[in-house]
Amino acid sequence: MRLLKLLAVTLLITGVGLAQTTAPAGKTGGFDVTALDRSIDPCVDFYQFACGNWMKNNPLPADKARFGRFDELQERNYATLRAILEETAAKKTRNAVEQKVGDYYAACMDTKSIDALGTKPIQPLLRRVAAIKDRATLMDTAAWLHTQGVNVLFSFRPGPDLHNAQLMIANVGQGGYSLPDRDYYLKDDERSNDVRAKYAAHVQKMFELLGDKPEAAAASAKSVLKIETELARAAMDRTMLRDPKNRDHKMKLEELVAIAPNLQLTKYFEGTGAPKFSEVNVVSPSFFKSINPLLETIPVDDWKTYVRWHVLRSATPMLPDAFVQESFNFNGRFLNGQKELEARWKRCVRYTDGDLGEALGELYVAKTFGPDGKERTLKLVEAIEHAMGENLKTLEWMTEETKKASYEKLHALRNNIGYPNKWRDYSSVVVKRNDAFGNAQRAAVFETNRVMKKIGNSVDRSEWGMTPPTVNAYYRPSMNDINFPAGILQPPFFDKNADDAINFGGIGAVIGHELTHGFDDQGSKFASDGNFKNWWTEKDRAEFEKRTNCLVDQYGAYEPVPGVKLNGKLTLGENTSDNGGVRLAFMALQETLKNKPQEKLDGFTPEQRFFLGYAQIWCQNVAPERSRVLALTDPHSPGRFRVNGVVVNSPDFQKAFGCKAGQPMAAENACRVW
Repeated sequence: MRLLKLLAVTLLITGVGLAQTTAPAGKTGGFDVTALDRSIDPCVDFYQFACGNWMKNNPLPADKARFGRFDELQERNYATLRAILEETAAKKTRNAVEQKVGDYYAACMDTKSIDALGTKPIQPLLRRVAAIKDRATLMDTAAWLHTQGVNVLFSFRPGPDLHNAQLMIANVGQGGYSLPDRDYYLKDDERSNDVRAKYAAHVQKMFELLGDKPEAAAASAKSVLKIETELARAAMDRTMLRDPKNRDHKMKLEELVAIAPNLQLTKYFEGTGAPKFSEVNVVSPSFFKSINPLLETIPVDDWKTYVRWHVLRSATPMLPDAFVQESFNFNGRFLNGQKELEARWKRCVRYTDGDLGEALGELYVAKTFGPDGKERTLKLVEAIEHAMGENLKTLEWMTEETKKASYEKLHALRNNIGYPNKWRDYSSVVVKRNDAFGNAQRAAVFETNRVMKKIGNSVDRSEWGMTPPTVNAYYRPSMNDINFPAGILQPPFFDKNADDAINFGGIGAVIGHELTHGFDDQGSKFASDGNFKNWWTEKDRAEFEKRTNCLVDQYGAYEPVPGVKLNGKLTLGENTSDNGGVRLAFMALQETLKNKPQEKLDGFTPEQRFFLGYAQIWCQNVAPERSRVLALTDPHSPGRFRVNGVVVNSPDFQKAFGCKAGQPMAAENACRVW
């Protein structure tokens, strides 16, 4: 749920670009010359050239399964948020916002009280589960747990109508399992079998910590795995879910009820407190058809065990340390290769941001960003958008008819910078200094109620999907907007002391990336008004897919760990956006550099520094275990391939570094979509 950071005090833009600066060798703004591995020819392995010494000098910290320059930024961000929260928690005089975030954080950090309470805070939920006696009470309890932030069986949330993006409608979809992906339950290879065995042992241990005898806990773990496997078997794989047409199944409520009568969905929806609705988008009708008979064939006692597990699993962060450590042993150490659990304060910063994000964000922005940051960032965004318009003119494969629609979509794009114009009101959320679990639960109830009220109402285009401190950015097809939280607007992405080339290679490429998402394999299926509809000629769509298939094949050949290849279809949107974003940012840089004297800095031309600036935002080290998980679940390629996969397709890169035909970073048949 997060990705980008600091601005106001760091952004000094002159016009569209930044003043050129002369800096000493070493770390200059977002670029670190000491990170280079000069023993490598950049035309042979550019990522290794740009990041080799960084990787050598920054081994994985014990509390990380993946660590890169992104994470360096996140760590600095955590430190900033920690200072805010500790100061707020200690203040004697506080406003309502300060009280909530300060006491939430303080309660989370009070492990002595958490350990003393044991499992007492979750007993009301467990008693509700224990009272389940048949299918009717099972679904009643599932609905109630949904309001408490515990989702079982399937997902239920509002979302924009795919064919009327101005309206929020009810959406139901697959879900209900705990492992990172359905394939962990279904594959029969050695690693998957080992994961399932370790998962069952983990569930057993958690039940034992709850007080169950070993034999009963083992039987319960078996029931959980059995039910979650059936849910996974019914689910659509995540590559298919990428295609909007596979998520587009709007139907009358009674039609959905008829598909899965055993789920008693009319009563379920009422139990969640959702407003009455007559239409619902069913992301995967086959999922509901498949799980419907499970309510009859699987004994109620097994369902009770399954639901009990999900209550325990969701509550773990605010339970005694024994539960936290056991969860880490499986999810962190075994599944992802992380050696040590993160410090408690980092986790509590993250939980506070997750549950009271805009309250914490309000304090964060006041301290780090400032209102002038939006205007300064917008100039960079406008430069990239201008480059996109110019780039469209050069696309020989696209007809004028589709180009016209592309211009319309580009000009209709909305930009959200830094933080929302109106802060969320958390006044109804009760936060107590001695009630960590209760605070999290009440925040979950607040969020569920807030979100459910959207059903049947107009889409609020001003609402953000990320909190201001988030180190990330995103594009929303249904709203046709790009969003840059305050969190990303600092080194290595942006630095007021860096030259134009470095900043366009960093934040410029990120802006171009998000902009290109509007025209990737998913975004290109949504029109300028956010509706899911075709705005392409048949010929242009065929040409587009031919070019995206080139990227599918290119990235599908990469192996993050020996024997494990990337899923070129799963990562297609991000790879398209990486390639397009870098191209747009480079075009914007060239426009900015016009009629300016071009001097080398640190021995590199502006064009070379642009690509080095881009490469170094992706320097990282990753545990092999984590690489395996990400290859199966992450739509983003690993850092090495986000760099080499882009430059191998870039004539601008090859010209900048003098690469010759036949060298590894100069593709013979380069891929280009945008």
